[in-house]
Amino acid sequence: MSHPLIDRLTTELGWPRLASDAALAAHLALPGVHCLFIPGDPVRNLESADVAVILPELALSFQRAFDCALVDDAIEEALRKETGVWKTPSLLFFRDGEAIGAIPKVRDWEDYMARIAQILATPVSVSA
Repeated sequence: MSHPLIDRLTTELGWPRLASDAALAAHLALPGVHCLFIPGDPVRNLESADVAVILPELALSFQRAFDCALVDDAIEEALRKETGVWKTPSLLFFRDGEAIGAIPKVRDWEDYMARIAQILATPVSVSA
């Protein structure tokens, strides 16, 4: 998944790159809402670099109501299969270890703002 704009997320912004199931589980166990960025193949999908530029701005716009992490190629397919979100690039949102929403593909700014607000308001399902 090597692309300068995607690599910048970990090198300059310090976001974790989740490359194992253990790293994913540990990150999702942290308190708060987590946004996982699945870029896919930036060579085949030019939108991946676009989302890599947009996501940091979204995090700032929502006053860091969620943290962000980059999903590595090593676990990307398994995570997509687990969540049922196949299109890339995708943003997957989790709270308390449970998926609470996803935004596949690149969107316009207003759509991101509305969808993320809705996702952040989504309660985690209660097990019976």
